Amino acid sequence: MVELLAGAYPDARCELDYRDPWQLLVATVLSAQCTDQRVNQVTPELFRRWPTPAAMAEAPLAELEEAVRPTGFFRNKARAVRETAQILVSRHGDDVPQELESLVELPGVGRKTAKVVLGEAFGIVAGIAVDTHVRRVAGRLGLSRSTDPETIASELERLVPRPSWVAFSMRMILHGRRVCVARRPRCADCPLEPACAKVGV
Repeated sequence: MVELLAGAYPDARCELDYRDPWQLLVATVLSAQCTDQRVNQVTPELFRRWPTPAAMAEAPLAELEEAVRPTGFFRNKARAVRETAQILVSRHGDDVPQELESLVELPGVGRKTAKVVLGEAFGIVAGIAVDTHVRRVAGRLGLSRSTDPETIASELERLVPRPSWVAFSMRMILHGRRVCVARRPRCADCPLEPACAKVGV
């Protein structure tokens, strides 16, 4: 399955637009319950107004809420990214930390977000990121029977060679978005069909 995914998505990468680890961190937080496309429409103006953690730490909350409103749950997200910016300024010298445990201490940052940031922005292999797409695809392929993201991540990490974890995460996400969709998966077009268990399809 690793080889089939690599063949189908050789250049898979995070579909969020970003220029540095800070932008990726904020964009990933905003992407919760929102499409990457919508986030990419919001972030250019967001980072034009508040380009650094120091700038966003001082952002008026009402203005920040309005800026991220199109991503949904905008009050919680605005508060989370501003508090994250304040923590980066006060504890991390205005930089995004490169340790998983430091990242998950930030508001709005779970292990999935932390793994994406570490893998994509820093090239640090911290684990397989499990979102709704990865959870669905892993279940259908018969790779995990769990619905808990961290259990699924642990099970996939035992199956997939560590050097492939970052790319595997992105390829599974893309596969879940493009082919193995929630409703009416496109099984006839699936590059994984020869190895698929078709659980729950």
